[in-house]
Amino acid sequence: MVSAYAELEERMRGRLGGRECLHVPSCRFGLYLALRHWCAPGGRVLMSPVNDDVIFFVVLAAGLRPVQAPLNPLDGSIDIAAVPDSVWRGLSAVLTTNLYGNPDPAPELRARCDALGIPLLEDAAHAIGSRVGGRPVGTWGEASVFSLSKHTGAKTGGFLTIADPGLRTELAAARDELLHPARTTSELAYLVRPYAEATVRALRLVKAAHATLRLLGMEEREEIRMPLRADELKQALAAAPGLTPFHSWIRVDMHDYRLGAGPARLRRTDRLLAGLDTTLAVHRAGTERLAASEWGTCSERAGIQPLFRVPLLVDDRDAAIAALARRRIVTGYLYDPPLDTYAGELFTDPSPAPGPAAWFARHALPVDPRRATEVIGALDAAGVRPVQYDGDGDRG
Repeated sequence: MVSAYAELEERMRGRLGGRECLHVPSCRFGLYLALRHWCAPGGRVLMSPVNDDVIFFVVLAAGLRPVQAPLNPLDGSIDIAAVPDSVWRGLSAVLTTNLYGNPDPAPELRARCDALGIPLLEDAAHAIGSRVGGRPVGTWGEASVFSLSKHTGAKTGGFLTIADPGLRTELAAARDELLHPARTTSELAYLVRPYAEATVRALRLVKAAHATLRLLGMEEREEIRMPLRADELKQALAAAPGLTPFHSWIRVDMHDYRLGAGPARLRRTDRLLAGLDTTLAVHRAGTERLAASEWGTCSERAGIQPLFRVPLLVDDRDAAIAALARRRIVTGYLYDPPLDTYAGELFTDPSPAPGPAAWFARHALPVDPRRATEVIGALDAAGVRPVQYDGDGDRG
């Protein structure tokens, strides 16, 4: 198994300029490893409030207190200048999100973390092909995590990458201790999934497609956010740090997030990762076209990236989602409301400037850049209007 991991790790190492890579079963699992290694329980971690709630629960599982950051309303990146000095001084780490592939300001965050003597941890799940400051996203922090469920479409696996190769043995041992052994039934379900999805899509059985994903444990939310279950969460916090008390939250949409990979998964993942550059070129071309549309925005700092999803800014997102649905274009990866609104002050420190994040969460329409032409046609035909940020978090 180690040799099979090694092949994938070497391929990813080459993409990151030789940075040490450790294969993990999922991005969320790798992030938990990183948080447990670099942050003592009871610490405070600055993170984005426009983020997957699973990541929020991973931070809690590591025994840490999430601190929600103010955001740039145009791309959802961390707004460093809006973080008060009092917040910076109380942090144990900074966790980037690189939302949809738009990079957070890693060079500036690296400098700030160095001045404070705290680690920078990068969540690069959406950003396997993105760059910032002349370097790949994921090469700025003490550690970074990547997902192979996104651009590659492997639906499994990821990497924990580390700046200090001397930590590899220790982190690999921590990984192996937390892994559940590969199961034959899980491997069979993984192999069957692409064919089941393709069949229901070909038949245009939308309800059947969702039922199939639920059966495989890959789609569970009825709403954008999963139920918080505050009373149960209080009990879990009393038992932190640990994955087991938070398992029912962290496993959502990915029941095998801590399952060891069998040979079938590894072979398919390696094949898909080998073709990543071709996939990234398609994503970059679609991103460029969508960014140039009337609903698009492009960060001058980041430039055009091969985004996993392109967040178009629309006045009425529900209407836009309905317009795309009529063309059988599914909108996903919405993160609304922001985490401080979702979880409340009992479980997180709220953002000191929540308006821009709330505005972005309400107006961002993340679309697949591979379907750029269809998306533009559908939104144009439906008369979907763009929206401009007016500076105070209200509608423009």
